[in-house]
Amino acid sequence: MTFNLLKWGVVVTDKKAGGMRVKDLRAQRISLQQKWLWRFNKEEGPLWRNIFINHNKIWFTKPLDHQTSSTCGSSYSQHMWYSEAIENSLGFFHPLFTIEIGNGEVYTVTCSPTDASLVATGGGDDTVFMWKIGQGDFAFELQGSLRYGAGYGDSVSSLAFSTDGQLLASGSLDGLIRVWDITSGSPTGTLEGPEMGIEWVRWHPRGHVVLAGSEDSSVWMWNTDSSAFMNTFLGHAGSVTCGGFTPDGKLICTGSDDATLRIWDPKSAQSIHVVRGQPYHTEGLTCLTISLDSTLALTGSKDGSAHIVNIITGKVVTSLSVHTDSIECDSFSARHKFFGKSLPTIAWICSSFEMENRMKDENKGVPLNENEFGLKRSMDNKLVIWDLQQYLPRSICEHEEGVTCLLWLGQCRYVATGCVDGQVRIWDSRSGECVKTFNGHTEAIQSLAASSNGEYLVSVSMDKTARVFEISELN
Repeated sequence: MTFNLLKWGVVVTDKKAGGMRVKDLRAQRISLQQKWLWRFNKEEGPLWRNIFINHNKIWFTKPLDHQTSSTCGSSYSQHMWYSEAIENSLGFFHPLFTIEIGNGEVYTVTCSPTDASLVATGGGDDTVFMWKIGQGDFAFELQGSLRYGAGYGDSVSSLAFSTDGQLLASGSLDGLIRVWDITSGSPTGTLEGPEMGIEWVRWHPRGHVVLAGSEDSSVWMWNTDSSAFMNTFLGHAGSVTCGGFTPDGKLICTGSDDATLRIWDPKSAQSIHVVRGQPYHTEGLTCLTISLDSTLALTGSKDGSAHIVNIITGKVVTSLSVHTDSIECDSFSARHKFFGKSLPTIAWICSSFEMENRMKDENKGVPLNENEFGLKRSMDNKLVIWDLQQYLPRSICEHEEGVTCLLWLGQCRYVATGCVDGQVRIWDSRSGECVKTFNGHTEAIQSLAASSNGEYLVSVSMDKTARVFEISELN
């Protein structure tokens, strides 16, 4: 793992007269890919400054009479600082730092709910890394993250911290759930049961109970304190692509490639409701979000439709759609009461992105190589934000490329989207405007997570890196 702290580097200077003024920088935006740029003079006074690029950030130098430094053979007095205002005016928003993680693509990221700096990432090199934002000396591979030792195992597909932040669970394509103690970094157990890869992992909101959905159409639940099996939930006829506990912990909702939503009793493992047929989805479910009051489930599907289901009755409340292409992800905002009260805003993405490498080699049961990544240009690349008071789209946010993931930020005014082009975009849910674009990744974004204090946004990518962006001003 390599940490590239973006605020450090070598100043490249040129003491020849003349140069370019700040007002001319916007026209020369394409040149910002270079390691260093132009020098310009201030008309008022004898001081001069240098502008240059260091790890994709714009910096300045200013001479000071009491401080001397030597760079590139020239002796002069200088002070270095970063001008965010200039960079922002050019539309450049770059990460605070970049982390090169292991040797493979990074598929999943999660932030601790109790430690605002603690992050865990996992991906195609079959390992789990834990690290802290801004602390390069705190980064390590969690031991026991491989089933058969170094060089074996399958890709890590899902990560989740327990609600109290004490444990971390990972799910991988070998069908195993692994759990670590956060304080010691040591494994507490390996949970077995599913015969195929794990699609997702979720914790109970008030205990050390973990739930996982598998490609073999089953859902499993364990007590991680004792590594004891608790229940298996059977009934789906296809891969269980999404699911989790309701926020009150009383029920379980799961969505499947068989185009059904099932609502379960965690204690008895009985299916309370099965939602299917008209007016519900006609193709497999891709995403599921549960409202904070545990009464509503929002589901998206390959058929391009989104439906809101009453979890208590199992009835479809409403159907929402403005397009015919696959919905990749969805989410409720924090305002979650229904029927005349403080209704939620919801967002989903209809994307041109489809991960061909999620497919498995029929003989080996592992992901195909990284070249098996394709785009389906026929989809419409939209982020759709709905106002449920009127059942109408509040905003339709167009993207240039396909979108892979979304995340509500802060008080849910802003939505972050991760894109195939490697950019992270921030949208104002009220106006539908893109207020920021974060650059740095060179390949598709796979997952987004926000620190518990709301100050940082972490993205992971097919380019084998994680990047950290500051978002404190959005809270």
